[in-house]
Amino acid sequence: MVTIDVTLLLAVIVVLLLRRRVQARSRTDTAFTMLLVLVLGILIAPTAFGQGVYDMVAQLASGVSQAGP
Repeated sequence: MVTIDVTLLLAVIVVLLLRRRVQARSRTDTAFTMLLVLVLGILIAPTAFGQGVYDMVAQLASGVSQAGP
């Protein structure tokens, strides 16, 4: 499936961008990284893995909200 291939490529790019040495980053570089992460999230969302992550986060959020004061 094409979506998985593109998603994997974007995941590798995001990991490489985030693993670079810590140095001053321009606003353009930061915005580009955030755009890639957003697109990666959009591509993962309709997959079974994305739905599983969504369900897990929803359960976690529900548990945290119920544990509140």
